Amino acid sequence: MPHQVFRVPTPQQRFSEREPAPAAVERRGGGSSGEILAGFLAPHPPHLVYAENPPANEPRSEGGWEVLRWAYQDIRRKIREELRPDVIVIHAPHWITMIGHHVNCVPNPRGFSVEPIFPDLLRFHYDFKTDVPLAEAVYEEAVSEGLVARRMDHPGVRIDYATIGSLYLLNPEGDIPVVSLSCNNNPYFYTHEGLDDMERLGTATRRAIERSGKRVILAASNSLSHIHFDETPNPPEDMSKEHPMTFDAYRWDIRMLELLRRGRTREVRELIPEYIEATAAEIKGGALSWMLSAMEWPEIPARVLGYQTVIGTGNAVAEWPLVGNGNGSAYLGG
Repeated sequence: MPHQVFRVPTPQQRFSEREPAPAAVERRGGGSSGEILAGFLAPHPPHLVYAENPPANEPRSEGGWEVLRWAYQDIRRKIREELRPDVIVIHAPHWITMIGHHVNCVPNPRGFSVEPIFPDLLRFHYDFKTDVPLAEAVYEEAVSEGLVARRMDHPGVRIDYATIGSLYLLNPEGDIPVVSLSCNNNPYFYTHEGLDDMERLGTATRRAIERSGKRVILAASNSLSHIHFDETPNPPEDMSKEHPMTFDAYRWDIRMLELLRRGRTREVRELIPEYIEATAAEIKGGALSWMLSAMEWPEIPARVLGYQTVIGTGNAVAEWPLVGNGNGSAYLGG
């Protein structure tokens, strides 16, 4: 029997008394239209934050994983000096919601995050601002798209380490407002069907950005191949012990990155299910499909700034430099 992806086909089924249906969405047009400036593949291994030794993280490091960290440095410079976005919209695989897509609408999430598998690497004090109007717009557009969606507005919300890690590595100052999206785990955990919903969430995100008038960058917070060691070296930053878990996983990563570097995103889209099956690729969480869909699967070369393994998993930092939000996209430079 085929797996069923959660959907809500009618307004009567879609909302409870506690969650009223949103009003009809007003479209902005002309010069007020928002735009997606760029999309970033922004992996979140806690090792990268640990290696940076930020004051907000308690453990201390001697460095490591410099190829990825230097790639992030290049991105941070571009975000700060060239793009200057109003908002970062991020999708991460470790804010797992079993039913539906949740949008963080808490104005100022802050707290203390301990990474459950690597508490020796990440014990992080986080504090960032949410762009609540844009978050509400993403929620409204997701519902309009026919997706199950919810606003997360509980002030005690705990932020997952993937969101925290990628946001820090993209913007350590923490001064750019954020919209964070959950990973609807139930469909994708058992089947690839859930990726279709992630693409629809991308379409909804693009529409919300267009009506917002905001200048936005997107971040897909995920690794590539995700087969990893069952033991870590001592110390963790001993780079003499770092290598791909398997040769096949490495070859798959490079195959996909080569396609993206050539702008062949349509081929990537077709290969994603096979790639996930072969390498347990973390893109099964849907962040990459969400982001590329929001950018309308741009057929321009991605800038792959760095590829390196972390405990055997494949990780790449990459950029799709866009102007506007679809047709007529062009390079911003770099």
